[in-house]
Amino acid sequence: MTRKYIDCRKLGAAGACSLAISGNEEEVLDLAVIHGIVAHGHDDPYKLRLELRAQLQDAPEAKSALA
Repeated sequence: MTRKYIDCRKLGAAGACSLAISGNEEEVLDLAVIHGIVAHGHDDPYKLRLELRAQLQDAPEAKSALA
């Protein structure tokens, strides 16, 4: 299973948010949705989860492990 990664700095979040999350896809999405609601005031968890899923990337360490 490839580790996934999402970086709040690359999502256009307001302010100086530096959070990055990596893990399996569902773990990353669960935590990213919670973070989006608590830290950034999003109010539609379902819509946010769909948007975040589209932004997931393979974690950098997963790419180097495959090389």
